[in-house]
Amino acid sequence: NLGDKYRNVIGIFMNQILEGRKLSIFGDGHQTRAFSHIADVAPIIAQSIENPACHGEVFNVGADEAVSVGDLARAVMRAMGREMEVEHLPSRQEVQHAYASHDKLRRFFPAPPPLPLHQGLERMAEWATRAGSRKSRDFENIEIRKNLPPSWAG
Repeated sequence: NLGDKYRNVIGIFMNQILEGRKLSIFGDGHQTRAFSHIADVAPIIAQSIENPACHGEVFNVGADEAVSVGDLARAVMRAMGREMEVEHLPSRQEVQHAYASHDKLRRFFPAPPPLPLHQGLERMAEWATRAGSRKSRDFENIEIRKNLPPSWAG
């Protein structure tokens, strides 16, 4: 979602590039995440309906390789074909390294290897360039402001 400044860092970065703004990274950019493309996730969800062995089970679906947010910013810039300045915002209180094992998933589903990150970014960059930038709505009436990043407070 290019129009959500709170979630989906890839969409946030691409929207910032489309608007000619600095890419915002909370903290030093060394935190890692595993980013997945919808082409890897949607088929598994669709297949799960037809696979009685997986009913009632819980699976991690997504990418196997974690990447730092700083490296992701550079990869998004390459995919978008634009070099942008990066702005480091104050760190958020969040998990430093988040990724999951997909061993269980592979026992239930014959899935091909996930789409490499650079290919997924290229696909999304092509779409984002056609779609154009989007305006994000601000959070309103936030009840709990504890640990809310200042840039989100409005």
